[in-house]
Amino acid sequence: MLSANLGFPRIGKNRELKRAVESYWAGAASAEQLQQVAAELRAEHWRLQQAAGIESIPSNDFSLYDQMLDTAVALGVIPPRFAQLDVSPLQRYFLMARGQAPGVSLPHEIPALEMTKWFDTNYHYLTPEFEVSQTFSADATKPIAELNEAQSLGIATRPVLVGPVTFLSLGKLRSETGDRLDLIASLLPAYIDLLRQISDAGALWVQLDEPVLSTDLCDKQRDALVQAYRQIAAELPQLKVMLTTYFGPLAENLQLAADLPTAGLHVDLVRGEADAALLSAAVSTDKVLSLGLVEGRNIWKTDIHAAISFVQPLLEKLGAQRIQIAPSCSLLHAPVDLDAETELDEELKSWLAFGKQKLAEVALIAAALRGDDTVQPALDANRQAIMNRHASDRVHSPQVQGRLAWLDNSMTRRRSSYTQRRQLQQASLGLPAFPTTTIGSFPQTGEIRQARAQRRKGEISQASYVATMQAQIREVIQFQEEVGLDLLVHGEPERNDMVEYFGETLEGFAITRNGWVQSYGSRCVKPPIIFGDVYRTTPITVDWIRFAQSCASKPVKGMLTGPVTILCWSFVRDDQPRSETCKQIALAIRDEVADLETSGVQVIQIDEPALREGLPLRRRDWNDYLVWAGDSFRLASSVVADKTQIHTHMCYCEFNDIIEAIAGLDADVISIETSRSDMELLGAFVNFRYPNEIGPGVFDIHSPQAPTSESMLRLLTKAAEVLSPAQIWVNPDCGLKTRKWDEVRPALANMVKAAEAARQSLAT
Repeated sequence: MLSANLGFPRIGKNRELKRAVESYWAGAASAEQLQQVAAELRAEHWRLQQAAGIESIPSNDFSLYDQMLDTAVALGVIPPRFAQLDVSPLQRYFLMARGQAPGVSLPHEIPALEMTKWFDTNYHYLTPEFEVSQTFSADATKPIAELNEAQSLGIATRPVLVGPVTFLSLGKLRSETGDRLDLIASLLPAYIDLLRQISDAGALWVQLDEPVLSTDLCDKQRDALVQAYRQIAAELPQLKVMLTTYFGPLAENLQLAADLPTAGLHVDLVRGEADAALLSAAVSTDKVLSLGLVEGRNIWKTDIHAAISFVQPLLEKLGAQRIQIAPSCSLLHAPVDLDAETELDEELKSWLAFGKQKLAEVALIAAALRGDDTVQPALDANRQAIMNRHASDRVHSPQVQGRLAWLDNSMTRRRSSYTQRRQLQQASLGLPAFPTTTIGSFPQTGEIRQARAQRRKGEISQASYVATMQAQIREVIQFQEEVGLDLLVHGEPERNDMVEYFGETLEGFAITRNGWVQSYGSRCVKPPIIFGDVYRTTPITVDWIRFAQSCASKPVKGMLTGPVTILCWSFVRDDQPRSETCKQIALAIRDEVADLETSGVQVIQIDEPALREGLPLRRRDWNDYLVWAGDSFRLASSVVADKTQIHTHMCYCEFNDIIEAIAGLDADVISIETSRSDMELLGAFVNFRYPNEIGPGVFDIHSPQAPTSESMLRLLTKAAEVLSPAQIWVNPDCGLKTRKWDEVRPALANMVKAAEAARQSLAT
């Protein structure tokens, strides 16, 4: 019986990769220096896994930006707008990711690849672009280099690749006709060549990730899986494939996965617990089973005794020699090391396990199942920690439970219809056609970050900190009025993160010091931990918004994060249904909404970018989720009077299949990401005839390029072809926190010019 890992966080314990990549982007570090940092991180992580007792260690799970982008490059899927450029491979790589690369001056805008969520996680991947006549070619330079790096350290590894069917399924066909899965026949020769090169370099096993097996498969996907793995097995009989799936149960896809001619099969038994009873009968007698028993996406300590008891029947039926113990999925979604935490109290820390600790849990389960008596003290300590958490009086609040018991349907409905509300809001706000606004955040400057760090360290007083933030707010308000925006924001200088900021104030949350996880590229977030019942004890944003409004001659939006997003972007307690936790958060946000309105705020934005992300992977489970998610948003927002305008924001997701649920949120205005997709996402709102107002993002904030007013007017013109001009707002596709001021100023000035031009040419 082996212990195995599927992937490790890339960013480094202290976000070394983030700093190295951003230094390279800024021109302060060379490509060689960036690659040196990357090599040092890989070596550190391989040694860490080896020291933890992991026997099957992954390689090629490391990426400078994204694993789907790496796969596209390895298979020659480089769109013509990038392929034709005379640049280095590394520059082309970052051009595909960001639309910009160090040392490259382009004569015109080249849009980056679209970005969307990796299944139901908060990780964003870059979407491969395929042509109907797409050709593929194999370049195994990266996986072979990392295989050899590990080998030079005396560590044998199992290279990881995104599986061919998942790769095609998550890509995008540029043509309006055709099916990307029809490309499987042309993809397979290159994909097999890629595997052959890796095998020839010395790999005995390769891990092929096919998480689409945890989703509702169409017939073409099923056929493609059979075709792909039969062909791989026929042409590379010497290479052992560990077929890996995660994020949910295989369910009706279990027999399909088990029958594919691979040497091994990994199953997620944390989220796919029901699969366990069927595995022994489904798999052939020679297939290795990798059992995901340690949750790879949350931070709670594994109940080792429960895991051992759960897997014991499988062990008895199949035999230890056919079993591997592993996390449920890659540890990419977990923070690196709990030992780096200095601010969590010891009781709470005793309940938790980060990436490094999860490796130890995997090794501990494997050792216990082998009958290793030396691990008994560790087993006893684990049992005690689990019992202590269950018995703790920090987890439950009778007041919160009592408030939930008094909820009724009237609390989840606005008082009047949108049509009636719109008239009152127009009279109150007096906004022009094609009103302009931003999503909320403005650049987080060095001065802002320094003040926040000084306050945390006690180097400045709270009063000094507030004065610094107010000065920043005053400057942001002044800039917005000078540039001509219609509905203003305060810029959120006081907020480190749109979820963590609220977690710092709400009860039932804990905040880590170094619990960073990768969201996309160099962007890292630090999800708060929800360990108990959630409630609000004091207003959170009211003073900041009241101050901003005092500096402004135009209305300023109150800015809040919605309950579903706070839930999805936190590490959530696992001892009660997520729906219950979400309702608790919704009540806390409802209290904040009420206080904002009482203080005179006319517009309140409650962002829900994670609404689509939280959707279950199986369609049969959608309705239950959408009901409680929609109820939670309306519970938070419906406390206001009709003349108070409620906005929400969503980004980087497909809307077509949940458009009715989005309409059911009954927000007066929704802003969405549409710039990277060239307004394609608006099709969902058109076909459904979305009744309320929409702000389709007219420029991509994840690219440092400053778009022209002409390019934004072109997008507005496309939007006006499918929406009523009276519905359309003008805004970026997301917040501006990650951008620099010299990028934001021209972009927003051009956006205002585009809106003014739209009023002249498009307004009716």
